[in-house]
Amino acid sequence: MYAVKEIYFTLQGEGAQTGRAAVFLRFAGCNLWSGRAADRGKGPGGCSAWCDTDFVGTGGPGGGKFATPEDLAVAVAAQWPSTGGGAPLVVCTGGEPLLQLDTPLCDALHARGFTVAIETNGTIEVPRGVDWVCVSPKANAPLVVTGGDELKLVHPQPEVPPASLEHLAFRHFFLQPMDGPRAAESTRACLDYCRAHPQWRLSLQTHKLLNIP
Repeated sequence: MYAVKEIYFTLQGEGAQTGRAAVFLRFAGCNLWSGRAADRGKGPGGCSAWCDTDFVGTGGPGGGKFATPEDLAVAVAAQWPSTGGGAPLVVCTGGEPLLQLDTPLCDALHARGFTVAIETNGTIEVPRGVDWVCVSPKANAPLVVTGGDELKLVHPQPEVPPASLEHLAFRHFFLQPMDGPRAAESTRACLDYCRAHPQWRLSLQTHKLLNIP
């Protein structure tokens, strides 16, 4: 059984695949905090103090509970435009998608032509079948996934300095300004660090800047 918050077609708004058409498959639940306002600042991950994603429950567009990998893959495929063209991409996110994403679901998505990408906090091993791995480390959370396609660090997190991650085996390194009341200050910190350390690139949440659903 898969618990899904929402499934929707959009453009990827951040990271190495910014601007690419994709179906977002947002799983319910996270292992670093509950997602509920009453638990703000609580939990094993520092992200509980600033995470702005709603991953609680299954009531979003296209959300629900899916009994089999095939059922969920059919729901994902239904979101891809019928006009065709392009290479179908599904971005599995959350919450924490690796609490639920497994090889049978990857296989069912591959059977429908999808490239399978994940956005994970990196605390759970990645199953066979994932094609694109984006890890976003969180303060006070153990980092199990130490290699992949892109590392995207929300910055600044004082407990996770970028220099502590630069030795990891990722193809792309991104700094993304922490949203919230100090967003301008966070953006300046990211700009300054990327200028001083060219291994890092700036990632902006263009879906917020452009009002992309």
